[in-house]
Amino acid sequence: MPYWVVAISVLATTQSAATFLGGPDQGFRGDYTYLSTNIGVLIAALFVARILIPKFYAHKVTTVYELLAVRFNASTMRAAGGMYLIGRMFASGARLYLAAIAIAMILYSNVEADSIITAAFIMIALGFLLTFFGGIHSVVWSDLVQFIIYGFSVGVVLYFLWDQIPASASEIVAGLKHAPDGQNKLQLFNFDLDFSDPFTLLSIFTGLTLLSIGSFGLDQDVTQRLLTCKNEKEGARALLISVVAGVPVIWLFISIGQLLHVFYERPDLMGTGYAAAAGQEFSGEKITIFMYYILNELPAGMKGLVTIGVVAAAVSTINSGLNSMSSVIVQDFYRPWRESRYTTPEKHFVLVGRLCMGLVGIGLFLMSVLCFYWQQYTDMPLLQFALSVMVFSYSGLLGVYFTVIFTKRGSPRSVMLALVIGFLITLVQQSYIVDVLGLPQSWKQLAFSWQLCIGTSCAFLVCLLGKTNPKKA
Repeated sequence: MPYWVVAISVLATTQSAATFLGGPDQGFRGDYTYLSTNIGVLIAALFVARILIPKFYAHKVTTVYELLAVRFNASTMRAAGGMYLIGRMFASGARLYLAAIAIAMILYSNVEADSIITAAFIMIALGFLLTFFGGIHSVVWSDLVQFIIYGFSVGVVLYFLWDQIPASASEIVAGLKHAPDGQNKLQLFNFDLDFSDPFTLLSIFTGLTLLSIGSFGLDQDVTQRLLTCKNEKEGARALLISVVAGVPVIWLFISIGQLLHVFYERPDLMGTGYAAAAGQEFSGEKITIFMYYILNELPAGMKGLVTIGVVAAAVSTINSGLNSMSSVIVQDFYRPWRESRYTTPEKHFVLVGRLCMGLVGIGLFLMSVLCFYWQQYTDMPLLQFALSVMVFSYSGLLGVYFTVIFTKRGSPRSVMLALVIGFLITLVQQSYIVDVLGLPQSWKQLAFSWQLCIGTSCAFLVCLLGKTNPKKA
């Protein structure tokens, strides 16, 4: 695949519905500190481009977990693939839930449980049909089309929203800098030592950098795209381009949230002549603020354009997860078992892969339903929720791969134990588990970025306990 198409595909799948709703939600609630997380993202991309991608191409792997088979044995490969499947089910289910929020608002004008469940089912069906007939080739090219559609539509919304606000640019900037609650909504860097805030600089250089390494280098959802390039240099180039291109995209969505704050909560900037139309206080759930504006303020034609953009972002979220998870199931689990017993034509594995897509789709649908109640329980902002669910699998995978890359230690048994420990360490820090087990309430205040640091450190130490090194990668 051409590297520039792969770059846009990576950007589309890492942004998608999570950014479409989460970005405006972040801007409406807070400031620009999420934009500064791109520092950690860039560090992670450079690490993956220089260290991991060359290894993947050198060993001609089709999934990133085959690298463990080279170093240890097939059992470790399957264990890592299994952990990925669990984590990706969590993460893609959360993204499907976010997409269902937007679709439920379009179809039913509410975010009640039955509406979101119906919307999630519709999106799974659309994503499955697209992926079923085209595979990864279709996924990558459709990501390009989807990105163009929702990128253009959101740019139009920003222009229309800006035009509706009568205040001058300098007045808007000053108003955002001095919000009524004393908040500086234009703040870009947070230097506080606040372990409950995932977007402080210290958190960015630690936990969020680790999160991005896991996303770009150890998550088949992204790396399957990078492995479609002609060689390692083009794969690395595609990754770096996607990271740089993602900065203005994130800025765009957060800025929409900032202007929605002005539109709905700042009559001092809207003026008395606009009080009836836009000086009203937004009284719905903050997670729906962007969709509320789209459905109530945009002209019909523009509303239709943005609706198509929402669907494009949602489908991009789903089809990549379906394809990546089915490829791991077939390549790392089913194919080795089948080929050890029978001579099997390639078309058989294609058929099995499509069957697995259906099973994965059912799993993602059920996970999105769980995420609805999970997010309601934690009341976590959408971006933080979407990022936090990725920690479950990344903790163990990061600990294992750091052991493989930087040391000569580790064994099949320590790899498997490290993957389990990383998952469990993350699990016991979740709000619901803390309440059920009666654990210290302070555990609930720890940001997901620090949960990842703790989980990765524990998994790394456990993996180091293994002394056997039968193969050298």
